[in-house]
Amino acid sequence: MALSIAVKEWKLLLKEKGTFFWLLLMPVLFIVLFGSVLGNLGGSDVSVPYIDLDKSAASQSFLQALGEKSGYKLVEKNPGERDDQLSRIRDGKEAALLVVPQGFANGVSGQGGEQASVELYSDPTSQTVAPLKAAIENVAGGMRESKIEGALMAAGETGEQLQAALASPLRIDDKPQVASAGNAVTQVVPGYTVMFVFFVIISMIRRFIGDKTTGMTARLRTTRMTPIGYLLGMWLAYLVVALAQCSVLLAFGHFAYDVQLGDLGAIAALVITLAVCGTGIGLAICMLVRGENQGMAFTQLLTMGGAVLGGLWFPVEYMPKAMKTVSHFVPQYWAQKAFQDIMVRGDHLAGILPSLAALAAFAAAGLLVALLRFRGFMKSALD
Repeated sequence: MALSIAVKEWKLLLKEKGTFFWLLLMPVLFIVLFGSVLGNLGGSDVSVPYIDLDKSAASQSFLQALGEKSGYKLVEKNPGERDDQLSRIRDGKEAALLVVPQGFANGVSGQGGEQASVELYSDPTSQTVAPLKAAIENVAGGMRESKIEGALMAAGETGEQLQAALASPLRIDDKPQVASAGNAVTQVVPGYTVMFVFFVIISMIRRFIGDKTTGMTARLRTTRMTPIGYLLGMWLAYLVVALAQCSVLLAFGHFAYDVQLGDLGAIAALVITLAVCGTGIGLAICMLVRGENQGMAFTQLLTMGGAVLGGLWFPVEYMPKAMKTVSHFVPQYWAQKAFQDIMVRGDHLAGILPSLAALAAFAAAGLLVALLRFRGFMKSALD
C-alpha cells in the first residue's frame, strides 16, 4: 500500500512542470552560472590596459614577462587615451592602467643613475589589482637578478660562482596531500547538489498540507490504507526524487565540467544517506508546521542558513573560528565535506564514515520526530 501512495506522488510530480523546474532545471542553472563565473576568476580573460611611452626593447620585454606571469591579457592603449582610461577607473569601469614612462630602458640599464619605474593607476577595491602588483614585483625581481648577474660577470665571476650567488636561500619541496587540485567547480557542483536536496522539502510540505486541507488525509480512515503506510509511501516518493535529483546534478557536473567524481561506490553511499537525511528532516517539518507558509519559512531558513554555514557557497576555511564550530551542527556541512573528501582528497567509503554517521544521525532525528508527531498530524486533519 505504501508503494501505491509513492506511485501516486510520482505521477502528480510528473504532471507539475514547476516541480521539474524547481528541483532540476534551477540547480543546473545555478551550477552553470556560478561554475562559469567562479571558474574564470583570475584567468586570462581579465584584461589590463597599458600605455608604453618608451617603445623600447626593454619595455616590450617587461610587458611580455608581465603578461606571462600575471595571466592577465594586456591591452595596449594610445597615449591620447590616458585621461579616458583614468576616468573609467574612477567610474569603476576599469580596474587599472599601467603606464611605462619614457626613459624606462635607460633606467633598466642604469644609464644616468636613474631607477626604472612604471606607473600603476588603480581602483584599490578591485580584486585584479593585488595580483597585478605581485606580478609586477615578480618581474622586477627577475630584472634585478639579471642586473646582478651582469655585474658579477663583469667582475670576472665564473658560471658556478654566479649560480651559487643567485641561488635562492629557500627551496620549496611541494608535497601534495590530496588526489587532485580542487577548483571552483568542485566546490559549486556538490555544493548546489546538497543545497537543492533540501529544497525537496518544499514539495513535501505542499503535498502533506494539501492532502490535509482537501480532506484526503482524513479519508484514510475509510480505506484499508494504514496511517503509517501513508507516511512511508510519501517518504518513499520523495526519497526517490532526491536520489534522482542528486544523480542528475552530479552527472551534469561530470559531463559538462569534467568534475572527477572519485569512488562511485562511496558517492552512491553518500547520495543515499544524504537523500534519507534531507527527506527525513522534511518529514519532521511537515509534521511540525501548521500551514504551508510556516513550512516555507522553516525550509528557507534550513536551506539558506545551512548553505552558508555548511560551506556550500564558499569553503568553510574562509569562515571565522566561531562559525566553523557552528557549521558542524548542520547536515549540509557533513555532506559537502564528504563530497570534497571523495572528489578532491581521493577518499573511499572508509574515509567518509564519520560524515555518513553524522548525516544518519540527522536523518534518524528527523524520522523520530516525524513518527512522534504523526499522531497529532492525523488528529489535526480530522478537526
